[in-house]
Amino acid sequence: MATMQEIETWRGRTLVDRDGDKIGTIEEVYLDRNNGEPEWLAVKTGLFGSRHSFVPIRDASAQGDQVRVQHEKDLVKDAPNVEADGELSPEEERRLYQHYGRSDYDEWTDPSDDRTEGVPGRDRADRFAEGRSGDVDREGDVDREGDARGTVGRDVSGPTTDDAMTRSEEELRVGTERREAGRARLRKHVVTENVQETVPVEREEVRVEREPITDANRDAALDGPEISEEEHEVTLHAEEPVVEKRTVPKERVRLDKDVTVEEQTVSEEVRREQIELDDGGRRRS
Repeated sequence: MATMQEIETWRGRTLVDRDGDKIGTIEEVYLDRNNGEPEWLAVKTGLFGSRHSFVPIRDASAQGDQVRVQHEKDLVKDAPNVEADGELSPEEERRLYQHYGRSDYDEWTDPSDDRTEGVPGRDRADRFAEGRSGDVDREGDVDREGDARGTVGRDVSGPTTDDAMTRSEEELRVGTERREAGRARLRKHVVTENVQETVPVEREEVRVEREPITDANRDAALDGPEISEEEHEVTLHAEEPVVEKRTVPKERVRLDKDVTVEEQTVSEEVRREQIELDDGGRRRS
């Protein structure tokens, strides 16, 4: 396991799961209050880093600018919703250990058996000594000077620091993220089709012509023996279709992209705190 000095440098690094998928950004390291050892990583996850998830440090290791844990991304993001308010109560740790399959969480019977605290930007030994000194007890009912307060409970406005409580509510922040929606490609292949063209062709045919003997052709007709055998031959010609193919470029085709914008409605539940006054059985908001 990494040393405490190494783990202190993990803040701000990217946390990835065992497959290398990004989980979120490490915001804080939480220590075990009993032995001062690093126990949990508080990680910003979700859209805009609006959610905190807790991951066990056990088996975590630094790899360059990333820290890898031996859990799947979905398991981390489905972890119980715990506020990153500086410390984990025993009940919160029980829920987290149960989620991550740790078998010894149910052995804690005393609420004071364990409590984990975050150490934002402070030395581990100083915080550990402070947790042991008694200036801050386990319930937060004594301030750093040891003065008892009448205020009980814990509130983000500062436990036991004043007599007012802060009412908070969640706001929905919606953004967009770019992801691959599909791919398109141009593919060229050859198809064969039958093309018909009509072309006129010529051919010669023989025709017998007869003409009577006249004064104009008498000499030619009587030029030769009176009775004889002979033959005349005529050569006939005919045209035939000749087909020739050649490749001709017709057009250029390329892929381009158009961006269309459409509106989608996002629905999500948000929580808000409501403060009521309990005045002798009468409740007023």
